[in-house]
Amino acid sequence: MTARFRALMGACAVAALSTAAGAETITVATVNNGDMIRMQGLMSEFNAQHPDITVEWVTLEENVLRQKVTTDIATRGGQFDVLTIGTYEVPIWGKQGWLVSLNDLPPEYDADDILPAIRNGLTVDGELYAAPFYGESSMIMYRTDLMEKAGLTMPDAPTWEFVKEAAAKMTDKDAEIYGICLRGKAGWGENMAFLTAMANSYGARWFDENWQPQFDGEAWKAALTDYLDLMTNHGPPGASNNGFNENLALFQQGKCGMWIDATVAASFVTNPAESTVADQVGFALAPDTGKGKRSNWLWAWNLAVPAGSQKVDAAKQFIAWATSKDYAELVASKEGWANVPPGTRASLYENPEYQKVPFAQMTLESINAADPTNPAVDPVPYVGIQFVAIPEFQGIGTAVGQQFSAALAGSMSAEQALAAAQAFTTREMTRAGYIK
Repeated sequence: MTARFRALMGACAVAALSTAAGAETITVATVNNGDMIRMQGLMSEFNAQHPDITVEWVTLEENVLRQKVTTDIATRGGQFDVLTIGTYEVPIWGKQGWLVSLNDLPPEYDADDILPAIRNGLTVDGELYAAPFYGESSMIMYRTDLMEKAGLTMPDAPTWEFVKEAAAKMTDKDAEIYGICLRGKAGWGENMAFLTAMANSYGARWFDENWQPQFDGEAWKAALTDYLDLMTNHGPPGASNNGFNENLALFQQGKCGMWIDATVAASFVTNPAESTVADQVGFALAPDTGKGKRSNWLWAWNLAVPAGSQKVDAAKQFIAWATSKDYAELVASKEGWANVPPGTRASLYENPEYQKVPFAQMTLESINAADPTNPAVDPVPYVGIQFVAIPEFQGIGTAVGQQFSAALAGSMSAEQALAAAQAFTTREMTRAGYIK
């Protein structure tokens, strides 16, 4: 062996050791929805660009994800390096110092391109604490063939009265077609996300300006009664177990006349590879009651770095890739523009190719129409449309959701559920010091 060859081999060995020493494994906790599953299938592209970073995934159902990441971040457990969290958690956790600022993402990331409605919800005192993977509001997705068969035409901006009429006329239980599918699974981010937005449009609110719970008012009674009537008479069986994913599957199987839920679902219900009714889907704004508020929400699933992570730089590199303009181009090249994660960047809605997507404009209109700082007909002391942006809301919202889900299952009346919600929320808000 020549001296030159030995030197070359030695240099290669040092380089290999250096690469191995620099390699990092990051753990990403995420939700089990279609867009996040799709990203996992595209990881070879990330690996090619970042061979020194290995990504391990922990993919969980929505309620379970929230429990695990909340516990981990509150205790600084360090189990995860990247968290998938919502618009509710980001400002609260950012203010508490639980998240790492993302203000230093590279210039080509172009954070100014993020839609203002989405970016504002992820920013505390000028610091961006999470990057949106996709943003959403809510809207009506409906079967155009069944609407036509019912002799009705869906308005672009329907009322709840129209929705009730259409649900009745579209229902054919013998054929397992249900006029309407809505969330019933208990959880502050499951049934209560839908029901809070619905109640806003009826003139209801969680709290008055003195933080007194409002479940004993007529507006909540009207909203919950209409919801229970709709689902009992025109909804699918077992609806109290159905969240986003369950209703998505029902709609794709042709079993729902209408579904009011996240705008992000539009790409899945119109995908012929996944939906049996892909060419028979129309879209409309979430309904109202004429009081000036529609029942649409504002949400984003975001990627954030917990303060307990020991691999912040690698985590930021992953986030910058997964929420970039280039990632949108990647998804478009593989699966078409309709399947690009929506609702985050202005440039996406300025793209002529994306403008051809049938639900693009309705999604943008729904997002822009949502105002978290003014969510209800009457004044409120909180920010948030389908949630109340206080730390106590996770526990309170889930407990109230359990009461309403029980009413949907038939184990209590609307009046009993509302009374239980009022009593529980009053007790918890008093204990937390909001009510003197």
